[in-house]
Amino acid sequence: MHIFTPFIAMMRSRKLARQFREIERRVQALPPRSRSRLSMLTQREISQAARSDFPHLYGTSPELRYLPWGQGTDAGYERARSVTNEVSLRGIALWLAVAYHETRNSPHASLQPQYRQLMRMLHQLKDVSQGEDTIESWMRAGEAA
Repeated sequence: MHIFTPFIAMMRSRKLARQFREIERRVQALPPRSRSRLSMLTQREISQAARSDFPHLYGTSPELRYLPWGQGTDAGYERARSVTNEVSLRGIALWLAVAYHETRNSPHASLQPQYRQLMRMLHQLKDVSQGEDTIESWMRAGEAA
């Protein structure tokens, strides 16, 4: 199994990179007010995920908790592609939260570029939001759990 783990991580990295490009396009297309709302939603999702037993599996059914990666990013990605603005914003927030927790302390080098991209986007959202220390509170919420 140890032989396949790097290959599985690399495939996961590619999937997250592909999804991230679409998420990034959608975030860039949002008007400032929607970005501010997205910032608040993302903060809430990251905090809720941090409080769960397995933050990287946030949004995944409890019976599937033994998977190396959950279904939260897939669920968020599908919602993000919705034509309904609120559903799309909530999907983007879910995707960002799960991907953040999944890549944050990953031992797989192939997932580190996705983590850096996510952090850049989270910092951009922080800059748009009205709260000055939003990103720091997101990070502290993740460490406290």
